[in-house]
Amino acid sequence: MAVGLAITSQNGQKNNGRVTLYVVLSCMMAAMGGVIFGYDIGITGGVTSMEPFLKKFFHEIYLQMKSDVKVSNYCKFNSQLLTSFTSSLYVAGFFTSFLASYVTRVFGRKPSIVAGGAAFLAGTALGGAAFNVYMLIVGRLLLGVGVGFANQAVPLYLSEMALPRFRGAINNGFQLSIGIGALSANLINYGTEKIKGGYGWRVSLAMAAVPASFLTLGALFLPETPNSLIQTSQDNQKAKLILQRIRGVEDVQAELDDLTKASSSTSKTIEQQSFKIILKRRYRPQLVMAIAIPFFQQVTGINVIAFYAPLLFRTLGLGESASLLSSVMTGIVGTGSTFISMLIVDKHGRRTLFIVGGIQMLVSQCIVGGIMAVHLKDHGGLSKGYAYMVLVMICIYVAGFGWSWGPLGWLVPSEIFPLEIRSAGQSITVAVSFLFTFVIAQTFLAMLCHFKSGIFFFFGGWVVVMTVFVYYFLPETKNVPLERMEKVWQEHWFWKGIVGKTNDSYDAL
Repeated sequence: MAVGLAITSQNGQKNNGRVTLYVVLSCMMAAMGGVIFGYDIGITGGVTSMEPFLKKFFHEIYLQMKSDVKVSNYCKFNSQLLTSFTSSLYVAGFFTSFLASYVTRVFGRKPSIVAGGAAFLAGTALGGAAFNVYMLIVGRLLLGVGVGFANQAVPLYLSEMALPRFRGAINNGFQLSIGIGALSANLINYGTEKIKGGYGWRVSLAMAAVPASFLTLGALFLPETPNSLIQTSQDNQKAKLILQRIRGVEDVQAELDDLTKASSSTSKTIEQQSFKIILKRRYRPQLVMAIAIPFFQQVTGINVIAFYAPLLFRTLGLGESASLLSSVMTGIVGTGSTFISMLIVDKHGRRTLFIVGGIQMLVSQCIVGGIMAVHLKDHGGLSKGYAYMVLVMICIYVAGFGWSWGPLGWLVPSEIFPLEIRSAGQSITVAVSFLFTFVIAQTFLAMLCHFKSGIFFFFGGWVVVMTVFVYYFLPETKNVPLERMEKVWQEHWFWKGIVGKTNDSYDAL
């Protein structure tokens, strides 16, 4: 199982290599970190729509849903306690991302992945056995620790193991894994909702132990990336052996030279101050992207679908089972579109997918918002025809996200940083992602109650902003080796005016 490839390095030599079975299996195992993240996203939205779960932990919402017909369709599920259950994971993930940065840089990518799986496994046990809301939330916090480590380390691991020409496809495997996890959760929710006795939600939460166990045990057998070996131990010989194994060829000296140069003595001197160094002028473009891309990824509105799809479909008038089945449909669409992105991202590039996906999301959001504004009032539901039209538009929206901002929101930040600040840069990306995921998760139900159908136009406005941002400020990074990525900023119409004024000194501000 090999695909021949030659890559030109900085000095004009060629880095020989092919996609080996060893790399594919290693990356598939590492990408299980995405499965646990996706499973949690999908399972949360499902269990919070299950009546036995609401009756046990959120009784007030249960009573509103069952008997208080005076409550607006848009406000039935508005509860700070319910949103705290959903968003507590992202608070823990936000703070964990900085600890994970240190572990990933000092000890390597592999230990962070192991730590993430173990913490997620502990959180799963607490959630499945919860008998009060506080135990439930503590379990969520542990899940957040696990996801914080996994989201920090896995995208870096995938980018560093991949050949430059296939880096987009391999890294997009992380988002594909998130989609697979979410789809699996939606299918499980659809099945457990039918369990008599009202304990189906426990099965849904406890089943997260399956991917978490695979990740924790499997990560123990993962090879460390050559980049990390050079950075943490300066063991060039071991890094060369790993390179030879993952590239499937003996001649890896050119690629090893590039890695060694990237982790030169100057880089070693500054890496202990990587969070300070990343603020320097020479890294201004990367820092902007590390903040802007995860922020934009969250304000696409995808978490409206990811967290609350069943609740949203119930708002439209669908029943409990139909709402969960609709979530399965959107999960299938999202996973399929991410797979398509894997096939085309290294051919058509990041910018094209960002822009096309943005336009697709904007159009579908405007149509959904328009239908709800005209036909969904405070009481009563949509007609069956309009409800299905909304479902189709949401699927189109999910597809647009699935081949653009979903996978590329993880891919681009993981590939743009030089080695000496790569871990710090990724931690900023993860922290910003968790911060705004928390904000959206904590405020969406209240926003839905107050904005009503306008919530879709709110997120649509952000889609316009982010699409324009990508068009003007994001250079194309496809097929560029990680160790040569600084050139895309030096040649960009805007960023060259910033980085072009600096030299190789790390003193420049």
